[in-house]
Amino acid sequence: MRKELIALKGHGAPFMDFQFSTPEELARELGARLRSLRISRGHDQAELAARAGVAIRTLRALEQGTGSTTETLLRVLKALEALAGLAALAPSPTISPLALLKRPTPPRRVRRAKGASR
Repeated sequence: MRKELIALKGHGAPFMDFQFSTPEELARELGARLRSLRISRGHDQAELAARAGVAIRTLRALEQGTGSTTETLLRVLKALEALAGLAALAPSPTISPLALLKRPTPPRRVRRAKGASR
């Protein structure tokens, strides 16, 4: 797998630059991170699969990055109690498109009536 690693200033751990990664590389990276999280939380594949309500083969495929569904990913994240990352995945917009439509129109020039003095 091609990795573009960039070291952060002041941080010893590099991070992967996902901008130029293929979808397959991203799936493998996500799977590897889920596997690391599972192991760090002390779960084996059978236990986590049972907690998530998925087959062991399905969990194995997710961890290998060889294909899965969004539902499987969400089930596994929920079983790992790792749903907090979803806010970063799809952040809420800061400016509402509807609010932009409700903006007042720009001010117009006031026209004086004919014959009005200055």
